[in-house]
Amino acid sequence: MARGLYAYAFLQDLVLLYPVYALLFADTGLTGAQLSSLFALWSLTAFALEVPSGLLADRFSRRLLVAAAPLCAGAAFALWTFLPAYPAFAVGFVLWGAGGALASGALEALVYEGLAAAGAAHRYPRLIGRSRALGTVAVLAAGVLAGPVLAVGGYPAVGWASVAVSLLAAAAGWTLPEAPRGRAAGQGPRPGVLRGALAEVRRSPALLGVLALLSALTVVDALEEYLPLLARATGVSDTTVPLLVVLVTAGTAAGQWCAGRGMRWAGPVLGAGVVLLAFGALSGHPAGLLGVAAGFGVFAWAGVAVEARLQERVGDRARATVTSLAGVGEEVVALLVYAAYGAGAAWAGPGPLFAVLALPGLVVGVLLWRAR
Repeated sequence: MARGLYAYAFLQDLVLLYPVYALLFADTGLTGAQLSSLFALWSLTAFALEVPSGLLADRFSRRLLVAAAPLCAGAAFALWTFLPAYPAFAVGFVLWGAGGALASGALEALVYEGLAAAGAAHRYPRLIGRSRALGTVAVLAAGVLAGPVLAVGGYPAVGWASVAVSLLAAAAGWTLPEAPRGRAAGQGPRPGVLRGALAEVRRSPALLGVLALLSALTVVDALEEYLPLLARATGVSDTTVPLLVVLVTAGTAAGQWCAGRGMRWAGPVLGAGVVLLAFGALSGHPAGLLGVAAGFGVFAWAGVAVEARLQERVGDRARATVTSLAGVGEEVVALLVYAAYGAGAAWAGPGPLFAVLALPGLVVGVLLWRAR
C-alpha cells in the first residue's frame, strides 16, 4: 500500500506544466479576464462534481476512480499543448477539475479501508500525511525541472512530459489494493448512498463537528495563492519572492511528513502555529516567513489529524461520499477566503490580512483540545 500510494502522490504532482501554464496562456494571447474565467471554471467544476464523484466511489470501484483521475488531467495537458486556444484551455480545466473530484474522497477511503482490512488503520495519518508531503516535494521538483525543459524543447516538451507523468500516475493508482465492501464493485449501484451519508452525518454531531473543523483548517490552502504578495510586501526583490514561497512550501511538506505523531496535542500545537503565522506575517521582514512556514506546516499536520478522526467515525458504505462532503466545505471556505481577502485588500496589506484570516485556527485549536 505505502509504495503505491507514495508513487501515486509524487507522480500526480510532478507536472512540469504547473509552473509555466500561466505563461503558456499569456503567450497564446489570453487577457487577465479570460485567465480569471478559467480559474473560476476550474473551481466550479470541482465544486459541482465533488459529491457525485464520492457517490460513484461508494457505488463502484474506488481504485478505478483513483486511477482515472490522472488520465483526466493528462487529457487536459494534451489539449493545452497541442491545441493552445481559449476553448481548449476551458475544456482542459473542466477535465482537470473532474479529475481532482474523482480522486477526492475515493483515495482517502481506498487507503483507510485497505489499512483497516490489514488491521493497520492506526497507520492512516502517517501514511496519508507522508504521501501529501511527497506531492508537495513533487511540485517543488516540477518547478526546478520546468525551466530547463522549457528552454530545450519549449511548451511541447513540457506538455509531453506532463502527459507522460500523468499516465505513470494512473498506473501507480491501479496498483493500490482495494478491500472488499460486501459485494463486488461494478455489480450495479447500491440505492440511497447519498441519503445514507447525510443521515449518518445528522445522527452524529461529532461527525458533523469534524467535517466543520476539517473545512476550517483549509483556510491556509486558500491563503497560499497570496504568498507571493506577502513575500513581496517584506521589501525583497521580485527575484527573491520565489525563494520565500518555496520556504513556506517546505514548511507545509514538513508538517505533512510529521502527520500521525503527537496527535493528542493537536489543539495547543495548532494554537501555537496560528500565533507564529500571524506574527510572522505582521513582522514585515523576510525572516517573518519562517513563522509563516511553521504555521502552514502546523495547519497541514493538524488537518491530517482531523481527517483521521473523520475516517474513524464514518462507515464504509458512505465513506467516500462523506469525505467528499468535507471537500465541498473546503471549497466554500476557499471562496470565503478569496472574497474576504479581495474586500480587505482595499484597507490593509497582505500581512494583516494573513494574520486576521488565520485567527479562526485558534477556535479550531480550542475545540480540538476540548475533544481530545
